[in-house]
Amino acid sequence: MLNYRQLHYFWVVARTGSIVRACEQLNLTPQTISGQISLLEQTYGIALFQRVGRQLELTEAGRKALPYAEQMFQTGNELEAMLRAQPDEQQILFRVGVADVVPKSIVYRLIAPTMELSEPLRITCREDKLERLLADLAIQRLDLVISDSPMPTHLDIKGYSQKLGECGISFFATQALADRHPGAFPQCLQGAPLLIPGAETVIRSRLQRWFAEQQIQPKIIGEFDDSALMQAFGQSGSGIFIAPSVIADEVVRQYGVALIGQTDAVTESFYAISVERKVKHPGIVAITEGARRELFTALP
Repeated sequence: MLNYRQLHYFWVVARTGSIVRACEQLNLTPQTISGQISLLEQTYGIALFQRVGRQLELTEAGRKALPYAEQMFQTGNELEAMLRAQPDEQQILFRVGVADVVPKSIVYRLIAPTMELSEPLRITCREDKLERLLADLAIQRLDLVISDSPMPTHLDIKGYSQKLGECGISFFATQALADRHPGAFPQCLQGAPLLIPGAETVIRSRLQRWFAEQQIQPKIIGEFDDSALMQAFGQSGSGIFIAPSVIADEVVRQYGVALIGQTDAVTESFYAISVERKVKHPGIVAITEGARRELFTALP
């Protein structure tokens, strides 16, 4: 059976980066910590750490073990907090997985209504690739997954998709870059430097079809799965970038860029995926109702 104390020592050393810092956190001697980790390694016949110069680094086995340890001790901390809470102070845990292609501003606006519920919620958000999030949803490590696509049909996972809404897309650039590509939209995009969502996003193929229909060939200079990173490059003047029209005003204010055009011929959709056909969790209800009532009703 797995020795959880030994695993805990491994986890703390991996998080802090050294046995010395782990000793300070655990109030133990280096001999105790290193000895217990050695016993753990001997039990399974693997090395979890290796010396690289004066540094202690995770081996391949250590890197694979660390996420499991992270989940175990995070769950343990949540359990301890729940048990220590008084009956009238107990919060409902709401675990949300967010596909890494969904813009962060959209995620915040979707989750914001849960902050106003009379029932206290404790929200944990985790960003990852959609398939890994759905695997955790299937074993009830997550209550909800927010994605730009519904549940994939090829996955053998029980789940139900609710469409939260959809909107067109807007194009943004620094004023200096916009001035270098004048003219009517969308013809001004011809030959212009463009930052585009990565191949894993649903919007990517729709955008490319639209360019073909408009007979426009921008110069693609960057591809990004992370929309926040794409916007940061756009803010620097590297290229024109896109975002959902529902957050166009926010993008202009936050990044100090100009809106150069919008189209409803290319749309982005957002989905809430859960294991319940009839949703009961108050957090999920708040998200679905808020999206349909407020977020996707009054588009700019």
